[in-house]
Amino acid sequence: MQPIRQCVAEAIGTFYLCFAGIAAILSTEAPINSGIGLVGIAFAHGLALSIAVCTFGGLSGAHFNPAVTCGMLATGRIKAPLAGAYILFQLVGATIASIVCAVIFPGEAVASAKLGIPLPPAPDSTGGWDVGTGTILLVEFILTFLLVTSIFGVAVDERGKAVKIGGFAIGLTVTFDILAGGTITGASMNPARSFGPAFVSFLRGASSWQFHWCYWVAPIAGGIAASLLYHHFLLKENGDT
Repeated sequence: MQPIRQCVAEAIGTFYLCFAGIAAILSTEAPINSGIGLVGIAFAHGLALSIAVCTFGGLSGAHFNPAVTCGMLATGRIKAPLAGAYILFQLVGATIASIVCAVIFPGEAVASAKLGIPLPPAPDSTGGWDVGTGTILLVEFILTFLLVTSIFGVAVDERGKAVKIGGFAIGLTVTFDILAGGTITGASMNPARSFGPAFVSFLRGASSWQFHWCYWVAPIAGGIAASLLYHHFLLKENGDT
């Protein structure tokens, strides 16, 4: 039963993140026009993740992100079958959150924001910024690298655990990542966060898969790179000084 409990915790925790983040984005669109802007969207994601980590960290380890799970798998902190189950339940949690948001919010807001899918800005007729695939991959790699480094530093490393602010440090990393990269790529850092609204938009008949592969490849690569660096170099082993 414990693996099932852990998987359900992963689904609910991912729901926390995706529901709060997508709802905040949709709230900025007409006819709601909340005015919270990028700062409000960043804090919605960060606060939701902080609370989810504090709530479920002791049960599942609070991954809520396939990139985090892949990093833990690469360093032997989770077995492959459970890692696969975690990722599946993360995608389910993100999809349910996206469905709920699509039902709650006005169709105009859902369509305008593309259900909160993390994407680069669309170039406009006045020559707006055209963010290419290479930029998406680089930015998402860096943002996820920073996130997973923070996770290892405060939730894996015993020295960081002693500070006892792990959940909030992780959430604040997501917050500053969105402030730094939200206008460039949408600052996903999380394949599940990208998949849920993209899949639900697809079911609703909208085109939603542009650049989607980038939001799997770059976060997972960044997560694994950060995990391996921390595990093999930064993490204090027994007998280290």
